Amino acid sequence: MNTISANRIETAPWVNEAWEQTINKVKWTSARIGAEFPHASQGGTYVLEAPHWWTAGFWPGLLWLLHEGEGSADTTFRPIAEECEVRLDEVLDGYDRLDHDIGFMWTLTSVINYKLYGSELSRRRALKAANYLMGRFNLKGNFIRAWNPWSEGEDNSGWAIIDCAMNVPLLHWATRETGDLRYSHVAEAHMGTVLNHFIRKDGSVRHIVRFDPQSGEVAEYIGGQGFGPESAWSRGTAWAVYGLALAAKHTGRQEYIDAAKHVSHFFLSQLPEDSVPVWDFRAPEETKVLRDSSAGACAACGLLLLSELVPDSEAFSYRNAGERILKSLYQNYGAFDQDEEEGLILHGTSHYPERKNMDVPLIYGDYFFVEGLARLRGGATIPWE
Repeated sequence: MNTISANRIETAPWVNEAWEQTINKVKWTSARIGAEFPHASQGGTYVLEAPHWWTAGFWPGLLWLLHEGEGSADTTFRPIAEECEVRLDEVLDGYDRLDHDIGFMWTLTSVINYKLYGSELSRRRALKAANYLMGRFNLKGNFIRAWNPWSEGEDNSGWAIIDCAMNVPLLHWATRETGDLRYSHVAEAHMGTVLNHFIRKDGSVRHIVRFDPQSGEVAEYIGGQGFGPESAWSRGTAWAVYGLALAAKHTGRQEYIDAAKHVSHFFLSQLPEDSVPVWDFRAPEETKVLRDSSAGACAACGLLLLSELVPDSEAFSYRNAGERILKSLYQNYGAFDQDEEEGLILHGTSHYPERKNMDVPLIYGDYFFVEGLARLRGGATIPWE
């Protein structure tokens, strides 16, 4: 394993510059957004969603990263992040709107609050969320069920999606906190299904696999937010890069490292000249004018983590690739000097098949960009780890 500490790697000047510009911008955007839940920027203003929306954790998560980076100098970000966490109690205790994105929501709020300040209330919230997430496990198919029915009569009880690779770290955290191995057993069973059914031989990744919920057998592959069942949605690929790296971090298992490397090599091989991915690597050429900056930011974080898990001889390649993506996002996609735009990073694509939130800043793209900067600066408390 690579034992070089990120703190011993000199931080590039552009990283510190990007950090300072991020701090300055979020100070004024937070004055409007406050303890709300932004998702996508439309016309320069972040649209605010209800607390149950899957992206609810990313804004407070971003604020926690900036707060820790600024230390005692910050009097702005922590109170807002904590108020967001309190507002999520209505979702956690209301139960009906909970799905697999429990990990996204409470890892970036309660887990990070507990890690930084030892809040027992935050710990209880996160453990409650972990129990709900574990309860979505389908024993026959070895997967965590994705969504609940969106409309009366709909049956998506057999659906699993690649995004959930980023939710299972909550279960590993719960095992460490309680000593109860059931959480990590479910996490590893789900990630085994990712290895077996989501990652193709060439390293590309499926978005949705539908299993027969009774037998656990694969029923079909569904395109989801990608162009089609056999396409290569770039954000799904990024979820896999980072999710597999995190699985390796939590377990030390070589098969996760190997899979993360395999998917990373596919991802990097598909990048255009500026290192920021198109929305789907196998979409028709006429749609490839659309990038997904959020996929680039997420994958960059996974590559930076992967560089810490591989032998020293390999570490530079992954770290350099992650830094190259983040630098391009900052220099070519950043909106730091645009007072009319609340988002940090331009040109995200949320859902092309439904033609929703295309070519706009996305809060999870902003979050992963800030996390990437925090990783490059060194010493950050990373929620997922």
